[in-house]
Amino acid sequence: MLANHGDAVACVITGDLAHKGEQAAYEGLREQLQRLPMPVFPLLGNHDRRTLLQAVYPSALRDANGFVQGVFDTPQGRLLMLDTLDEGRNGGLYCATRLAWLKQQLDDAGDQPVFLFMHHPPFDIGIPCLDCMRLHEEAAFAELVVGRPNIRHLFFGHVHRPVCGSWRGIPFSTMRGLNHQVPFDLHTPSPVPKSHEPPAYAVVFLAPDQVTVHFHDYLDKSRLP
Repeated sequence: MLANHGDAVACVITGDLAHKGEQAAYEGLREQLQRLPMPVFPLLGNHDRRTLLQAVYPSALRDANGFVQGVFDTPQGRLLMLDTLDEGRNGGLYCATRLAWLKQQLDDAGDQPVFLFMHHPPFDIGIPCLDCMRLHEEAAFAELVVGRPNIRHLFFGHVHRPVCGSWRGIPFSTMRGLNHQVPFDLHTPSPVPKSHEPPAYAVVFLAPDQVTVHFHDYLDKSRLP
């Protein structure tokens, strides 16, 4: 990543920073992220523990209420990083306190472009084992964000699959994880199946009239041409 993307404006990790919220895992993550020259924003997923991450990684985002949320303004627009963790549960939560914070940030943004980053998607993607543990406050979240034409894109994690589309007029995208993947299984509600597809990361180009998302899979040497 450093060789090819060291000039990136920022790096956002959309959650599940550790498998079981282990202190040693966060310490190892901190050591690796300190190598990156750009601002890095690790967000919380359902496998994480909020207070432990903040203790081990003190530069993590923190709003006035202690949630791992924050704002990063760029020449291309405002990046809003959201905390959807409902600690101890796989599904996501975006409570009234967090909704109020988001409303304030959206109002403060005015007409500038806004890009949302979060772990849990606020809608179904058609894979039953994942849809049962998405963000469940869809109506309240939609009431806040839908109809704001300056929200240009929604990025999320959680599903371990490359998926893109639009939700109530808002373009969205997500991708494979850096660990295991979830297969394209449209029938199994539980447990969550795993697959051995390659991990991936994405590079996003933001322009006044365009959002371009490049997905890059990691391939071992046997798969290279």
